[in-house]
Amino acid sequence: MKILMVGSGGREHALIKKLLESEKVDEVICAPGNGGIACDARCFNVNVMDIDGMIKLAQDENVDIAFVAPDDPLAAGMVDAFEKAGIRAFGPRANAAVIESSKVFSKNLMKDFGIPTAKYEVFDKSEEAIAYIRNENKYPTVVKADGLALGKGVIIANDFNEAEQAVKSIMEDKVFSEAGNRIVVEEFLTGPEVSVLAFVDGKTVCPMVSSMDHKRALDNDKGLNTGGMGTISPNPYYSEEDAKVCMETIFLPTVAAMNKLGRSFKGCLYFGLMLTPDGPKVIEYNSRFGDPETQVVLPRLKTPLVDIVEAVIDEKLDELNIEWYDTPAACVVMASGGYPEKYDKGIEIFGLDEKGQVEGATVYHAGTKLEDGKFLTNGGRVLGITATAETLKKALENAYTAVKKINFDKAHYRTDIGSKKF
Repeated sequence: MKILMVGSGGREHALIKKLLESEKVDEVICAPGNGGIACDARCFNVNVMDIDGMIKLAQDENVDIAFVAPDDPLAAGMVDAFEKAGIRAFGPRANAAVIESSKVFSKNLMKDFGIPTAKYEVFDKSEEAIAYIRNENKYPTVVKADGLALGKGVIIANDFNEAEQAVKSIMEDKVFSEAGNRIVVEEFLTGPEVSVLAFVDGKTVCPMVSSMDHKRALDNDKGLNTGGMGTISPNPYYSEEDAKVCMETIFLPTVAAMNKLGRSFKGCLYFGLMLTPDGPKVIEYNSRFGDPETQVVLPRLKTPLVDIVEAVIDEKLDELNIEWYDTPAACVVMASGGYPEKYDKGIEIFGLDEKGQVEGATVYHAGTKLEDGKFLTNGGRVLGITATAETLKKALENAYTAVKKINFDKAHYRTDIGSKKF
């Protein structure tokens, strides 16, 4: 079997490595890929949003399955286009990917179908949003751009001035472009955050093992929100009882709601949850594998990923018993200095072998390129260093030991992944 992976980040690298573990998979090709992915898959210079180019590549290479990993092409209808061209594809169609591509849609879905979430209001005029925030007078408050913003379209404001600035930067200054034409202003929830990815085939929901992301750029959850600076799995605060409650009140009702709206979801549905004093609530949905959660969840998957991918496409997930390893996993992200704002590219990375790896851990490449046999930085989040072990403490030790073997100018990483206490 030959599979095309659409995307270029650490998530795609983790997916490719997992798919290649199966004897069924002869080859994975990737577009556009990155420096590390190029060590595991042939890469093609096709833009992630070039739907026609991706279909041509899939046809020219005679692939069996196209796996669309990032949010933007899913929202743009790449899966629909593959299916129309007669190519089996993994991922939701555009009318289901809207659960991530529109925060307004997802919040209204939760309100209409009684799925627990934070209190919120939607605005398309900045002055009305600012008046609402002033009237509510509760801080912190959360301001979200409606559309896709590379995981950075959420601002937590600690006072009125910060909230006003957040609204103006999103709606008037257009820092997230058209994604900020509408915003959601919602109450700030407290409690441990949990990420749960789930395989969904339109009717059956199979949650994966839980994880905990660390979104802030700096230690002790300081600094700006990023796409994620590290993860651990399992999430130490997510109990079996929580999992049961989430299945009954969030996971199954969400999939049922999408079906009722004629937006059947097939692919990976990501539930961003908060374990509040009033029980689990949804912070956000993603219509694809999370990054960097994928980098700690997939190493714990025992069942061949390709078998699950086929079961999702064929709507036969109920016939599969998905198994997991008990061993915990930890991932530490090495980022470019200045991320998530301004940072340099093209800096040489030292300490990796010719396959882009380091002893004692798996290195998932997120923002790298390979030139003249050298790995160079090519993005904000550069590498995700993942380790598994018999305990989470040991997995974290192994990951950080591996991190210290790698260096590049102005490299930045958090030193407190997995140490948060509630």
